[in-house]
Amino acid sequence: MISVPGFAGEPITSGAVPAEVSPGAPRRPGATIGHWLDQLQPSPSLVVGVGAIVSGLLAAGGVWLFRAVIRWTHAAAFGWLAARLAALGPWSVVVLPVVGGVVAGLLLRTFVGHERHHGVAGIIEAVALMGGRLRYWRLPAKAIGAGIAIGAGASVGPEDPSVQIGANAGSMLGQLLRLSDERVRALVAAGTAAGLAAAFNAPIAGVFFALEVVLGEIGGAAFSAVVIAAVTAAAATQALSGSEPAFHVPQYAFDSVAQVPLYLALGVLAGPVAAAYVGLLGRTPDWFRRLPMPGWGKPAVAGLAVGAAGVFWPQLFGVGYSAIEDILGGRGVVLGLLLALLIGKLVLTPLCIGAGFPGGVFAPALFAGATLGGAFGVLSQQVWPGLGIVPASFALVGMAAVLAGAVHAPLTAILLVFEMTNDYHIILPVMGACVLAVMVERRLARESVYTLALAKKGVRIERGRDVEVLSEIRVDEVMEAEPQMVREDETIERAAERMTVLRRHGLPVIDGRGELLGVLALQDVEAALQADASAGARRVGEVCTRNPLVAHPDESLGDALRRMSVRDVGRLPVVDRTDSRRLLGVLRRADVIRAYDLALSRRARGRHRLQHLQLGERSGLDVEELIVEPGSACAGQPMRLVSWPAGALVASVRRHGQVFVPRGDTRLEPGDVLMVVAEAGAREAMRRLCLPAS
Repeated sequence: MISVPGFAGEPITSGAVPAEVSPGAPRRPGATIGHWLDQLQPSPSLVVGVGAIVSGLLAAGGVWLFRAVIRWTHAAAFGWLAARLAALGPWSVVVLPVVGGVVAGLLLRTFVGHERHHGVAGIIEAVALMGGRLRYWRLPAKAIGAGIAIGAGASVGPEDPSVQIGANAGSMLGQLLRLSDERVRALVAAGTAAGLAAAFNAPIAGVFFALEVVLGEIGGAAFSAVVIAAVTAAAATQALSGSEPAFHVPQYAFDSVAQVPLYLALGVLAGPVAAAYVGLLGRTPDWFRRLPMPGWGKPAVAGLAVGAAGVFWPQLFGVGYSAIEDILGGRGVVLGLLLALLIGKLVLTPLCIGAGFPGGVFAPALFAGATLGGAFGVLSQQVWPGLGIVPASFALVGMAAVLAGAVHAPLTAILLVFEMTNDYHIILPVMGACVLAVMVERRLARESVYTLALAKKGVRIERGRDVEVLSEIRVDEVMEAEPQMVREDETIERAAERMTVLRRHGLPVIDGRGELLGVLALQDVEAALQADASAGARRVGEVCTRNPLVAHPDESLGDALRRMSVRDVGRLPVVDRTDSRRLLGVLRRADVIRAYDLALSRRARGRHRLQHLQLGERSGLDVEELIVEPGSACAGQPMRLVSWPAGALVASVRRHGQVFVPRGDTRLEPGDVLMVVAEAGAREAMRRLCLPAS
């Protein structure tokens, strides 16, 4: 027997198969459902569609229970416990978030443990790098811990846990159904949309949040699933909790063009505020990491700061929705108070997150935006009393602008604010302020509240893909070395026919010497034909795009992808560095996607080799990688039916770039790479099982 504790986050006990999936053990639910689906063979769209509906229902139910935990904790902390501490004086309220921090910290340490990334950042990384596979079994403890933290007054929001509830529901379904990585990602995105829709009663914003933030692109194959899940979750939430908006505010009309510059100035001001918020969220975890105290006690330190601030400004406790509603309703709009609340929220939320409080950064951004906008409105009203300025309307615009700058999702921010308030009257100022806030924040901080944590770990996500992974691949490894081209003297009509036959949206254009002249895109052809119906007889050289963006063969795909993103082009001519007219190939977006899979496979092989070495050192046994050959005794067989020799263990399997711990019903496939831990006498028997029968 072999015992190798702690490998890959799971104890692997004796034999080749973990005890819980040994022969004769009942099949796991995922295996049963997967076997049933294999027999029925439903269409992929049906499976994903039904999965999206179920994810939406699970998200709605989970968020409803999560809100109940917040209400119960708040009643216990600020009702029962506060009443018993009232005799100690007004400072007794300091105890409440401290107690909540200790309880939440102990709960997370006991049942969750260390997590690589907090909240939505972990979802983004899982979708981009791990096929959407999340550790959904940890979710109940995380949600309860977040509910206790928020209910006890921690300065964090409920949306990250709500999004995690939905995303984990989608990931759980995808993993239990044994779906492909692409479909698991689609269900995770669908669950993300459902979680936000349930949290804010805002299905449209939920859709755009999943597309903008998690997937990194509007549209795509997951769009239908995302919409279905968001609608399902919103309908279920309204059935459970009613259809009231999150905030009840007066209808503010935009009826003065003279106020437009002020709204735009607010958008510009929201950029630095969002950048400061992002920067503090990035630094506070490092501060708390250096504190010489147990991890479970660090939330108590942040809770102490929240409690002390709450003595003077109780609006800073918890989510702060009631304070936001007061500001939007024009109540308590005092310049000094608004500035104090703005600074307090910008400091306390990063402290709570950095200390390990579970919770979100979304709602605090709304709070900061409302206070910033309200303060700016009050100041503008005093300076220009004749413009008829209503400070509360600036609070509404500021709320959207700071959120947009913090999460780099302007569409989500615009739609969320309108769905939460049911007020569409000042859409133009909100749109302008959100776009400006994102532009300024990108110049100052570059990262969002979600991508900053990933970037600090060397993961840089753009369009849902890790461009740092692509830095390991050179352009000349994946470019089309013999590209299709058109000559500058060809007619537009003939070039368009070639593009149709080749199914290309663009082709490089060469001159009579075979040198690169430009790129002919489908948009160039359409523009020429719309301007002149007889333009088909014109020459390609007259309408093509001259001096196009190019790539070089020796640069990384990460650099090339960033260049493609700047102009949103689908292809780059690859030219010699010493001669920009010498065409060497074409790099298409499809090539980048294919290379991304190659890069992930390389990274997985690297991790596998590292685990190989670590496992050998821990166990003191021989560790070897064996490839399952076609026709071997174990190829095509479930793990539990293979006659593994005593004294050997299959520790992990690498398949198509993914590394996983095998179960009893894991069916081995030709080409699988097994990490085998074996005693000396069992090594040869393990090799024979993986080789073709003679």
